[in-house]
Amino acid sequence: MIFGFFRRAESRRRLIAGLHVRIDQAARAPGLFRILSVPDTVEGRFEAVCLHVHLVLRRLRRLPPPAADVGQDLVNAVFAQFDAALRELGVGDVGVPKRMKKLGSAFYGRAGGYDAALDAGDRLALALALGRNVLGDVDGGRAGPLADYVVAADARLAGASLDDLLADRPLFPQAARLTTPFGASA
Repeated sequence: MIFGFFRRAESRRRLIAGLHVRIDQAARAPGLFRILSVPDTVEGRFEAVCLHVHLVLRRLRRLPPPAADVGQDLVNAVFAQFDAALRELGVGDVGVPKRMKKLGSAFYGRAGGYDAALDAGDRLALALALGRNVLGDVDGGRAGPLADYVVAADARLAGASLDDLLADRPLFPQAARLTTPFGASA
């Protein structure tokens, strides 16, 4: 009986790891950096991961149980990755908790701004938030294509079931395939 519990836990861990890998792959897609102008820096990669994790969590919040558990497991996995990355960058044991608190605050702050803009269908507000957070562009003038990508990704995820999210296939659109110019109706 106890072995069944461990098999289920291992199976769940593998599913979350697979989801995490697909999110990381989307967040590292060359099109984000070449086409959508996400800076290819530590900060830019952090922003790309946060953005993609947020979009998946946004969908998970709208699905029935056990989606909330999957979301919590995903957050735990992502923040464990951030912790490991900080340590690899040379942040000492004493500094990691303080940095993790800042990363958590940044993640949830951004998620709130992105959610508000997506829920309102406000591409301009989304572009402003993305410009400020991801591109370092205060007026959001360069963030239109990234906002289009986020809207397309959110729309694609909106129809996904929990099984779809956990299946071994791409979750996000490719940046190079977006053809709707910023501000145009899709």
